[in-house]
Amino acid sequence: METILFICGLYNIAFALFHFGFWKMFHWDSELKKLSFANRGIMQILNLQISYYFILTAIICFVFPKELVATEFGNWFLVGTSIFWLIRTIQQFIFLRANHYKIHILTFIFLIGTILFLLPTLLRC
Repeated sequence: METILFICGLYNIAFALFHFGFWKMFHWDSELKKLSFANRGIMQILNLQISYYFILTAIICFVFPKELVATEFGNWFLVGTSIFWLIRTIQQFIFLRANHYKIHILTFIFLIGTILFLLPTLLRC
């Protein structure tokens, strides 16, 4: 069980690093200038905040694996995080409808997150 939670932590660290790369990957230095001042700021704030959430979730998985599995609060946290990744998977179909292999790969990776965070609660039963 601790191995699965360690993998969950690594999964979230990988997404934090991925999000830190958005400025370069999506050419935000030039692309965000096309947005209004408020929207430009909101995009960057949201990106930094989701990165913080990923890092915090990873730390919780690394530091409190026993508590995540053994307590009701921990189980709620895992199920809630699984639902986060499920909702993110569904949003792929709503906001990124293009038929592109990169979008399909990301969709699959988000689905993995859904399963990873749900596994410890399912295996506990």
